[in-house]
Amino acid sequence: MEIKVILLQHTQEPERVVAQAAKLCYSAVGLEAIAEKLTPEKTAGFIQTLAQMGHLSAFEHAGFTFGIEGVSRALTHQLVRHRLASFSQQSQRYVTLREFPYITPPSLAQKPELKKRFDETLNSLGQAYGELLAAGIPAEDARYLLPNACETKIVVSMNARELLHFFALRCCNRAQWEIHALADEMLRVVKPVAPALFAQAGPGCVSGACPEGKMSCGNMAEVREKYAR
Repeated sequence: MEIKVILLQHTQEPERVVAQAAKLCYSAVGLEAIAEKLTPEKTAGFIQTLAQMGHLSAFEHAGFTFGIEGVSRALTHQLVRHRLASFSQQSQRYVTLREFPYITPPSLAQKPELKKRFDETLNSLGQAYGELLAAGIPAEDARYLLPNACETKIVVSMNARELLHFFALRCCNRAQWEIHALADEMLRVVKPVAPALFAQAGPGCVSGACPEGKMSCGNMAEVREKYAR
């Protein structure tokens, strides 16, 4: 099962909104006068300056909402730790998962015997879950059998500043593989919408030294090349 990310909605002209908000802080004139002088080139250049200076509060005025499918509960347990975001997740209380889709870690691909055991265990849990439902056990109780591998769907909203923080942590090679893949896909769909806002988006080593210290993956040059593309 592949991760699916859809950009459902975003602030109209997000870069222009950010630039107007930031320029207002330094201007004696009103927003209409500011807007008249904001060409696309000036907007991109000003946003670049803000990013270089670390003045990112205006980035919070640009919001992005994603529809996400094909991910595990193990992933969403990590995702909801990003508290400056909003989440609406498929409920296991109200939605019965009779087909019981689940996510398989790629590390099992090279170990067929363990992969077989993994599948058998999850299929057994799925069968037991179905038996509880058939016996009249409420879904909110039957779900206690469902594992972290269970596939889920979630809608996530973040502002641009929080997205940059999210990408810095979760695009890192040391992030858990599934949320790393999700972060890469979210960056892929959002960057064309606001290329200036996300020009330096990616793990921390894209725009500076590796923040992982002794725990660094040691592949900073390759990582920078990847996110430059």
